Amino acid sequence: MNVGIDARWLFRETSGIGAYTAALIRALATHVPENRYMLFFHDPVCRDRIMNDPVISAASGSCRAVMLPFNLFSPWGQLRLSSWLRRECIDVWHSTNYLIPLPAFPRHRQGRIKAVVTIHDVIPLLFPNAAPKSVKHRFFFIYRRLMIEIGRRAHIVISDSNAARRDVIRELKVPASRHSDVVAIPCGVDTRLFSPPSRLPPTGGLDDNRRRNVLYVGRADPYKNLVGLIYALQQVSATCPFPVTLRIAGPPDPRYPEARQTARALGLEPVVEWTGYLSDSQLVQAYREADLLALPSYYEGFGLPVIEAMACGTPVVCSNRGSLPEVAGDAALVIDPDIKGTLANAIVRILMEPALRERLRRAGVQRAHQFSWERTARETAKIYEHVNDLA
Repeated sequence: MNVGIDARWLFRETSGIGAYTAALIRALATHVPENRYMLFFHDPVCRDRIMNDPVISAASGSCRAVMLPFNLFSPWGQLRLSSWLRRECIDVWHSTNYLIPLPAFPRHRQGRIKAVVTIHDVIPLLFPNAAPKSVKHRFFFIYRRLMIEIGRRAHIVISDSNAARRDVIRELKVPASRHSDVVAIPCGVDTRLFSPPSRLPPTGGLDDNRRRNVLYVGRADPYKNLVGLIYALQQVSATCPFPVTLRIAGPPDPRYPEARQTARALGLEPVVEWTGYLSDSQLVQAYREADLLALPSYYEGFGLPVIEAMACGTPVVCSNRGSLPEVAGDAALVIDPDIKGTLANAIVRILMEPALRERLRRAGVQRAHQFSWERTARETAKIYEHVNDLA
């Protein structure tokens, strides 16, 4: 098969979607090299970064870059991409996020090229006010109509978890006859990169005055509940006999200043560190240095930081919303973010109970090894085969 992959979802600063896209491409090239993968780029910097990746370079016979003269959201691109796919003799087109070229895939779903789209979550539909300053919110009715249309025209929709799959089916109004066309394929983690340090940090007793480090990885959108984590830090700092710092790893977003404002109002600015964007190697180091990861989101389609932290031997506390219980299993402390004090109490327990911390470390490493990009790639390749065989 000639599989076209929309690599325009790779940006210069790697996001969760970008991490998924890059990891899937590497794993497909490594574990399913019998297909030909046409990687469609718009940014030459992103193209060179991927094509010069040692794994991709070693699979040069199965991967080829195609440069497009239009970006992801160009209306001109919507009209012209169809001809590019035909020109490259694409059999299956895979968009690694929600957007597909609608003219290429009419509603009656006939045509030689088949469409696969990964919809990681439908947060803007589930929580219309969760990211009130986003483009999707400002053009909500257009976005909702577009998502329903994509659900109708794609031959297969991939979601990252069973929880996300159920939400996609409901919010995109997928008819019962097509529920089997929405499949859950979990993300993976590269355990060669995300791995425990050679020497674990000291467990520390209550008389150890070493500063403890709570890590958060992600954006500042309101549904991430970062403000709730700042309030929890206040209770943690008042409870623990040692100093505690919260490190927030993620790109700054001036649209959502609430977390910074809350830290300032509570007098916590000295113990909140904003690292900004971190490269893969810096992110691994942050996980390894952390005493725990806290992800108290009100929703996640998968929650990559949970499994990345676990792979690094870092204990995790996360919410019981969306896919997070499904991903974390029994290898994390799972809390209800709506019950006051539960997040802070869970953080305090991990920081002050060495036996619990050690159990979560061991369970987390074992849990992480159940999620591999090889599995993601092989299951995705089966989807390509399936849709390619459709009449």
